[in-house]
Amino acid sequence: MKIVFMGTSNFAVPSLEKLIKSDHDIVAIVTQPDRPRGRGKKLEPTPVKSTALLYNLPVLQPERIKQVEAIESVKNYQPDLIVVVAYGQIIPIDLLEYPKLGCINVHASLLPKYRGAAPIQRAIMAGEKTTGITTMFMDEGLDTGDIIMQLPVTIEPTMDYGELEQVMAKQGAKLLIDTIANLASGSLPRRKQDESKSTYAKMLTKEEEKIQWSNNALDIINKIRALSPTPGAYTSYKGTKIKVFKALEKNKNKNGVIGEVLEITENGFIVQCQDGTIEVIEVQKEGKKRISSKEFLRGFKLHSGDVLGD
Repeated sequence: MKIVFMGTSNFAVPSLEKLIKSDHDIVAIVTQPDRPRGRGKKLEPTPVKSTALLYNLPVLQPERIKQVEAIESVKNYQPDLIVVVAYGQIIPIDLLEYPKLGCINVHASLLPKYRGAAPIQRAIMAGEKTTGITTMFMDEGLDTGDIIMQLPVTIEPTMDYGELEQVMAKQGAKLLIDTIANLASGSLPRRKQDESKSTYAKMLTKEEEKIQWSNNALDIINKIRALSPTPGAYTSYKGTKIKVFKALEKNKNKNGVIGEVLEITENGFIVQCQDGTIEVIEVQKEGKKRISSKEFLRGFKLHSGDVLGD
């Protein structure tokens, strides 16, 4: 089977590696263009491109996959199947309808819940205890195609976005191989999505990264988990931006002012929220590296009674 793989992020890498090690012919990789990253703004390849180059696979990096030239460049490889995993652009119908076996997608939720760009983060932020992987046939809609296979994944209470993404990426790769095996044998199940149960996982905004200490403690904890390790939820003190990567819910104490540092502890510091308190365990001062709160407090003057979130 001749396959074109379309993907960009770390989430897509295990799926690509599984396909490369399978009996199928991976004829080309389509990924996003190299982008400037880091302080030096040096152009860096996507994780999928880096993986593809290790295996000497042809790589296409169109700025917009909807352009005629981009569509034709993919068609030139005459794929039987196109596999899409966290690619980052909407695939045009002309390309979706080209392969004789269609286009299949690995999506990081149990569709129709959490359609869209940020299903893992949104599931954590909402306090979900279970999410999952879906393989589906792609259509013109946004994650609206027929479901092929699904696999539930447990979200552990302390698991953050990075940790959950790694687990789901590996599970997604396994489900993809099973899906393609069923497709090759002609025994592939498919069912329509229940539109009445659909929800949308929109992209995260810069405004959402800010911790609102007036929210409930559990909601704040879930936001911190959903935004860790990147981009990071943040608060501020006297104009200094402080990212928070790990925190624990402590108790239902309501004696402090919202955002007040109530206590400096052995492991960090306790902050008052709407319905209780949380202990901040790992942080990053703007422009510095991520460290434990204990280490942070050695060099940053934060005391009981100080109020965060100016």
